[in-house]
Amino acid sequence: MEAAHNGPVTGTAAPGIVTVDVAVESPEQMKELGRRISGVLAPGDLVMLTGELGAGKTTLTRGLGEGLGVRGAVTSPTFVIARVHPSLGEGPALVHVDAYRLGGGLDEMEDLDLDVSLPDSVIVVEWGDGKVEELSEDRLQVVIDRAVGDTDDERRTVTLVGIGARWAGLREELAAR
Repeated sequence: MEAAHNGPVTGTAAPGIVTVDVAVESPEQMKELGRRISGVLAPGDLVMLTGELGAGKTTLTRGLGEGLGVRGAVTSPTFVIARVHPSLGEGPALVHVDAYRLGGGLDEMEDLDLDVSLPDSVIVVEWGDGKVEELSEDRLQVVIDRAVGDTDDERRTVTLVGIGARWAGLREELAAR
């Protein structure tokens, strides 16, 4: 199956886990992938982004924000920890969190009241591994792999891992977009 503008979509399934791999060739394609993913997101969804510095986590989140139709430019929240982008329409708000500087897991994250925002928002957490999994049994983990070292290579492999019953149809939903 081919993903529009993003190369092949492949994947596997295990009980409670769906994996989809997408090849991305440029920052614009990364943003387009974010727009496609936004089409399957709903209030209450937790999205965790993992990847090296410069992998494209914020670029993907920009696409999510465009697709969700939220207010404000999506930029890295590294220095403010979290930004809330309200919906310009009827959709959910986007809460964009950068947990890079937070080390204490969910205890430190509690000050952000993400559990309060979760039912009405889509929460996207960069660097959230080991810190926010307790927020929801169902979550979408996005792992962005890129060539490391001194390279101008824009190619990325993006692995979407849907965990829990909420994501059982992830592959089909993305293919339909």
